[in-house]
Amino acid sequence: MTVEASDPAQEWPERLRRWRLVLGGDAADGTGQELSGRDAAMDGALSALYGKGERPATGRDRSAGLGASAPSVARWLGDIRTYFPTSVVQVMQRDAIDRLGLSALLLEPEMLEAVEADVHLVGTLLSLSQAMPETVKETARAVVRKVVEDLEKRLTTRTRATLTGALDRSARVHRPRHHDIDWNRTIAANLKHYLPEHGTVVPERLVGHGRAARAVKKEVVLCVDQSGSMAASVVHASVFGAVLASLRSLDTRLVVFDTAVVDLTDRLADPVDVLFGTRLGGGTDINRALAYCQSRITRPAETVVVLISDLYEGGIRDEMLKRVAAMKASGVQFVALLALSDEGAPAYDREHAAALAALGAPAFACTPDLFPEVMAAAIEKRPLPVPDTV
Repeated sequence: MTVEASDPAQEWPERLRRWRLVLGGDAADGTGQELSGRDAAMDGALSALYGKGERPATGRDRSAGLGASAPSVARWLGDIRTYFPTSVVQVMQRDAIDRLGLSALLLEPEMLEAVEADVHLVGTLLSLSQAMPETVKETARAVVRKVVEDLEKRLTTRTRATLTGALDRSARVHRPRHHDIDWNRTIAANLKHYLPEHGTVVPERLVGHGRAARAVKKEVVLCVDQSGSMAASVVHASVFGAVLASLRSLDTRLVVFDTAVVDLTDRLADPVDVLFGTRLGGGTDINRALAYCQSRITRPAETVVVLISDLYEGGIRDEMLKRVAAMKASGVQFVALLALSDEGAPAYDREHAAALAALGAPAFACTPDLFPEVMAAAIEKRPLPVPDTV
């Protein structure tokens, strides 16, 4: 196999084209490259959002190429979906909302029908839900439901399989009665005691089925910070809450909080109902939320509490830490997640994170793909799979 040398004369125009799209065509970009056709249309879509020279303003007064009307934004949304892949479209939509103050336009049904839905858009819609007119709510719920269903398809099967295995292992008993012996696992656990001259295994350890296989074995409390910076975590937590609630061996509770505490357990059958029951934004009182969760724990040694928060505490710091210490002392498995999202760790209170780590509860960011493993380790009382980046 031979590799042909690239022709610099052919590569150079393509490099100039790419740099021209990146730099935006100002007089100082130095490329001297003209664009036409599809390239010109792509450049126009980029300039509308990232164009230079606009006066720094806010809200609908910001000047860029989109204007302040729904029709012009809808056309732009259609353009970027034509010229860019979905992952890029989602980033550009997010930037348009942040840079150009387009949140208000999301309260118009035709706008919602034009956007490419993702977790971040859901977070924006939830933050606007209190101001959302009735004419928009059904469209908004449809957008949120699409994202939730996509997440459920991605996360449900693996979560159920991982946690069912963990619950099964935690239920096994090692001094079973005769009719409770799991012979397959007992033989596998004692193969080293096989006696070839007798053609048999002499078991030193019996492994039994859990007698209460259909009973609730573990209680899980998801305690989720609903401050504005935690939007993606709230979305993922609602989906996981619904999945956990579907497992008969778990008794799952979902609590969201800012300066107030709301128990959304009765809505866990539908993650969309959970999400529209949240109120993104506001302050944070972790101590109050943990006090509520602590008051609902009936079997500490069989309970896992998962706090999902950036740990910026607006309540009583020392009381918060005392509650965590008391729960752990009583046998509760306490998990502290700085985020439950694909974006990694957000800004967080490092002093509080260090204090929790000193109590034996390291705080770390967790991706949705890692969450089932974290929960399985907590259920089985194993060390948590803390990422190396912590």
